[in-house]
Amino acid sequence: MNFQHKIKTTLTVLFLGLLPQGLMAAEPTVKQLDLTGHWVGWLCIGLFVLAYALVMAEEFTHLRKSKPVIIAAGLIWGFIAWVYAAHGLTTAAEHAVRHNLLEYAELMLFLLVAMTYINAMEERKVFEALRAWLISSGFGFRALFWITGTLAFFISPIADNLTTALLMCAVVMAVGGDNRRFVTLACINIVVGANAGGAFSPFGDITTLMVWQKGMVEFWTFFALFIPSAVNFVVPATIMHFAVPDVKPKASKEKVRMQRGAQRIVMLFLATIATAVSFHNFLHLPPVIGMLTGLGYLQLFGYYLKKTAHRDHQGLQDNSLHDGQMGSPVAFDVFAPVARAEWDTLLFFYGVVLCVGGLGFIGYLGMASELMYTAWGATSANVAVGVLSAIVDNIPVMFAVLTMNPDMSTGQWLLVTLTAGVGGSMLSIGSAAGVALMGRARGKYTFFGHLKWTPAIAAGYIASILVHMSINSAYFTAI
Repeated sequence: MNFQHKIKTTLTVLFLGLLPQGLMAAEPTVKQLDLTGHWVGWLCIGLFVLAYALVMAEEFTHLRKSKPVIIAAGLIWGFIAWVYAAHGLTTAAEHAVRHNLLEYAELMLFLLVAMTYINAMEERKVFEALRAWLISSGFGFRALFWITGTLAFFISPIADNLTTALLMCAVVMAVGGDNRRFVTLACINIVVGANAGGAFSPFGDITTLMVWQKGMVEFWTFFALFIPSAVNFVVPATIMHFAVPDVKPKASKEKVRMQRGAQRIVMLFLATIATAVSFHNFLHLPPVIGMLTGLGYLQLFGYYLKKTAHRDHQGLQDNSLHDGQMGSPVAFDVFAPVARAEWDTLLFFYGVVLCVGGLGFIGYLGMASELMYTAWGATSANVAVGVLSAIVDNIPVMFAVLTMNPDMSTGQWLLVTLTAGVGGSMLSIGSAAGVALMGRARGKYTFFGHLKWTPAIAAGYIASILVHMSINSAYFTAI
């Protein structure tokens, strides 16, 4: 027994020696320097502004948005570490960066699993089948305007607003590609619907996901935003309805057969979401643990599909003739959807989190929080966040708010979630969905075409805020 005890002790020591220092002890209190008036602080602000200007110009420069923010993040933290080292605080920046990396890791892994499931459903022709059904149904332009917008509103809470917008845009382009007015109005409606739908679900938008993971709002509480989000979608859609051509396009006879396992992958995705919610609500674990467990579901099902792939080829004399065709039997590979994840987007989030975290460590977010949430008041500040997200992007804006961590009621946290989610709809560059559709429907859905209807979208924005403050007034009473 003594020998066994020695072996166990030795192995334990060796294992602990391999662990990072941060895991072996509680993180020490980090002394922070006020660099808001220092030239390094101003330089870091300039680097972030330059990087984000390049992000906003991606459509014209064709420079991937992740590149400038990744470089800016490295330079910002490099300058911060240099100043702190000069003051003898050699580990302060390291501890701060580790904290930011942990926040990013949770976000990235969560999104990676969600993207993998979406790509798997796409590979199994789930979205193609939906698109083909809509095209072959023989609806008029006005009916398709409402159908695609409504589907965008209800699909985005489960998937994400970007994927949903691209799917609905494919339908619009296939049916009314020659009718510029219809495509423009339908794309605007899709952007508004997708962003509004994503605002009332923890899974619908990156901003809602960040708020939920931070524990600011409980999972089921997000659904209190359903009616305000619906108002945000319905108001501009009703105004635009009368401008949509009252024409019935020629129906297509295209049919798409979903591949084997498609419905079960959809069910596994719903089970994954349920697992993430259960882990967070009942076990008090990070939601990402539940999502990664759900990835295991998909991996096991992928193994089953591979082992039974011969069933896909039964009745086919020459399989080679069918490979690559719509609905053709193709063996499922779970790592193929992982590889097709939006890695540029995931790396963009890394740059944003690190950049904003660096500016917060310098002290600028504390200054902004004092101005917005103390001088202006929480309501005015949260409404301004939505307007700002239309100009910049809601992701860095929301991360900045979460980093500020103002002392707000649940109603105010719901308000900023709503405004950050739907505020980006006011401009085509204000959301990932809008930027993506400008590329997909190039020449038909444009910045100025969207800008023409900004007053109608702003009316929906204001109406949704008023409805939220009216029907959810109980959430504003207590912190």
